[in-house]
Amino acid sequence: MTTVVVSLVAFVMLLVAAFVFVGWRDRHRLSSPEDSAAARDARSEQERAAVERHGLQGHRIRRDQTGNGM
Repeated sequence: MTTVVVSLVAFVMLLVAAFVFVGWRDRHRLSSPEDSAAARDARSEQERAAVERHGLQGHRIRRDQTGNGM
């Protein structure tokens, strides 16, 4: 019984390792320099938008504290 359990565990671990390896290999094979450039551009656009939102929120808070309203 112990031999069967150990064999099944080893088989499952081998399947998981093969699945992870194939996924890793395909992810590296399918990525291109254009993909990484596009990801970098998207990330910088997200950061720019976040900074812009943060600035607008700060301006709104300061305006409300001074009592100027809208």
